[in-house]
Amino acid sequence: MSKTTVALVGDAFHINGKPTYAGRTWQGKKIEGLLLNSRMVQGIFDDRNPDTVGRWAYPDTGTWDAERNTREFLAALPEWRRHGLLSFTINLQGGSPQGYSQEQPWHNSAIEADGSLRDDYLRRLKRILDRADELGMVVIVGVFYFGQDERVKDEAAVIRAVENAAHWLLGNDYANVLLEINNECDVRRYEHPILQPARVHELIERAQKITQKGRRLPVGTSYAGGTIPKENVVRASDFLLVHGNGVSDPKRIAEMVRQTRQTPGYRPMPILFNEDDHFDFDKPMNNFIAAVSEFASWGYFDPGESNYRDGYQCPPVNWSLSTDRKRDFFRLLAEITGAAAAV
Repeated sequence: MSKTTVALVGDAFHINGKPTYAGRTWQGKKIEGLLLNSRMVQGIFDDRNPDTVGRWAYPDTGTWDAERNTREFLAALPEWRRHGLLSFTINLQGGSPQGYSQEQPWHNSAIEADGSLRDDYLRRLKRILDRADELGMVVIVGVFYFGQDERVKDEAAVIRAVENAAHWLLGNDYANVLLEINNECDVRRYEHPILQPARVHELIERAQKITQKGRRLPVGTSYAGGTIPKENVVRASDFLLVHGNGVSDPKRIAEMVRQTRQTPGYRPMPILFNEDDHFDFDKPMNNFIAAVSEFASWGYFDPGESNYRDGYQCPPVNWSLSTDRKRDFFRLLAEITGAAAAV
């Protein structure tokens, strides 16, 4: 049984019956109730394409090792938590292992063509969810990623995958999970219409109807950088996911939050950035600070700095605080949250 429970109370997040970062303010801004997070979608990454798997070889061994990747992810989790990180996003189809990609010939999917889920991916995911549960952390579990969704054969299989994911999470008694149907539903590379903006709310509603022991998962979906959620998704969702990629002016981040709250169908509900590749953590204003200034949670996306090899998005991932950018993010996170690791 899960030790950690997440609840949505108005526009705030609660963990184990209490608001997150209870009582915390920073520079006059309310932090209590936010869910500060990082995009760590490759925690269960693998590549089932023999022609591309060599791209992700570890320098010290010359081979890729999916189990090592998950072990090292687990080893890093306590340090992230000490710095005040309460949540991270992981995805059954990962993300681009190059940070950004035009083509995706690799095959990274926990989902088979018929919508069934692979046991090897689920075993790795279970280890991560169990450790997050022990640490009092919330996991945003994404199902689909553009560039990999075409590996699922048809709409019936897409629906089956979402339902299978919800049943598996509930069947394993995870109460520390938010479900993200797909990453950036408005990216035009999605092959299946039900994963696209006009219809993705149908999958949100299907997942919400799945219950076990009287409980269901909170469900939403995300949009590409700078995009305001559409009315159909706002009306259906339990929380709203937005992205800051491509938004270089922090004022626009604040404006996005305000516009999201003005979208028809909005009622008090959490707004959460779970991907933003803009940093400037040493400046008095940046996208992170702009988001929390409007009482929206913010998530760090690290695509890497040199040849896409040192970011959290890019296997073979170094999950430690191994770069100045990572250290700067976690330093600001600790300051904002008042974490014991603040330096």
